[in-house]
Amino acid sequence: MNLDLQRFYQSCDPSHTLILENPEERKYYIDFASVRGGKVIEALARTIARLSPDKPTCQLFTGHIGCGKSTELRRLEAELKEVGFHVVYFESTEDLDMADVDVTDILLATLRPLTESLEKVGVKLKPGYFGKLFQEIGDFLQTPIKFDAEVGVNLTKFSPIIAKITAKTKDSPNLRSQLRQYLEPRTNNILQAINEEILGKATQELKAKGKKGLVIIIDNLDRVDPRAKTSQRSQPEYLFIDRGEQLRKLNCHVVYTIPLALIFSNDSETLKNRLGGGVSPKVLPMVPVKLRDGTEYKEGMDLLRQMVLARAFPEVAPEQRLNLITQIFDSPETLDRLCRISGGHVRNLLGLLYSCLRVDDPPISRETLEDAIQEYRDTLLRSIDADEWNLLRQVVQQQSVSGEADYQSLLRSLFVFEYQDKQGRWFGVNPVLEETAQFKQFCS
Repeated sequence: MNLDLQRFYQSCDPSHTLILENPEERKYYIDFASVRGGKVIEALARTIARLSPDKPTCQLFTGHIGCGKSTELRRLEAELKEVGFHVVYFESTEDLDMADVDVTDILLATLRPLTESLEKVGVKLKPGYFGKLFQEIGDFLQTPIKFDAEVGVNLTKFSPIIAKITAKTKDSPNLRSQLRQYLEPRTNNILQAINEEILGKATQELKAKGKKGLVIIIDNLDRVDPRAKTSQRSQPEYLFIDRGEQLRKLNCHVVYTIPLALIFSNDSETLKNRLGGGVSPKVLPMVPVKLRDGTEYKEGMDLLRQMVLARAFPEVAPEQRLNLITQIFDSPETLDRLCRISGGHVRNLLGLLYSCLRVDDPPISRETLEDAIQEYRDTLLRSIDADEWNLLRQVVQQQSVSGEADYQSLLRSLFVFEYQDKQGRWFGVNPVLEETAQFKQFCS
């Protein structure tokens, strides 16, 4: 079996999320549930499809940025579609400025992919409330919006109207702030109109067409900037805790990604009750390459090897791929080095591999890999101060992280990774840092 270089390069792009509805891309997918400590996606899917198919649910999903959440949500999308749900996947970073987000931004931005998706399957709605609202917004933004406000807005007009609004406000913080002040008193009316004129009627039509219901997956909200929103609250706390009850009110099944920092917040129970309906957020941990005692975790390493090999030889059976390692690396040990040093962070692993491919064609030499590792290590070291080295020492000693401040210092910066086993949650230092002289000085 010869390696298709161009296809391999494309499949290793760390910025690309696998679309699991695509049969070709599904061949690259590796299911890590058996080593991640729980069937997270199965739990989200089961809650919708088995436990509450006819009653709206609101579920929360989080984890390290880059640990594979988007790929897993794409899997959730594919599986729910297979059992008969109409699923709308929304990559929120396309329409929202993560440094400055409010509830009305999320609600209006979600209407664009929602109405586009409903239009494609022939759902015909004419939400009257939004005719007047969009006309007022258009006047406010001095953006021409043409339709008969008395008749209402057809779904076919929703997407371009919202695109105009988004384009006008996304790059203008002042205009965005002014629009929010206008919309804020109308938030509950907007929610009511979304539920009654769009979600409720759409669900009825979808069920008439044989669908089991409507699901909206809102991805990338975990990237909301942790800056201060008020003198006492960060932007994530304001959005998902203070305003969580409003985000929960959408009249369909919704899955929100939320910042991992909120799990460590003193208000984590409030988050669970206000936005999660009493159910804790599902956390996607890293793929463990070693156990708590430091010994290598064979099952985790095996699956990471397969993740790399599947990108090169998607049509080859897993056991036979192992015989083809030397087409990609100069030795099996170089592949193992890549898997171990990644710490089980999927995007970091692909990032290191992609860095090697930018320098040379396969088989990748150990020297090329070490150069890529050193470059990544230097980047991390430049951002660590003495206080954070002391925090890292505590992680080494206790294998735990406590408090939102520690999270912001250690996990958000990818200095520390979170894992899950039968004993529960535990934390380990990024392997790239463990090899440094600084780590040995501060943490030994």
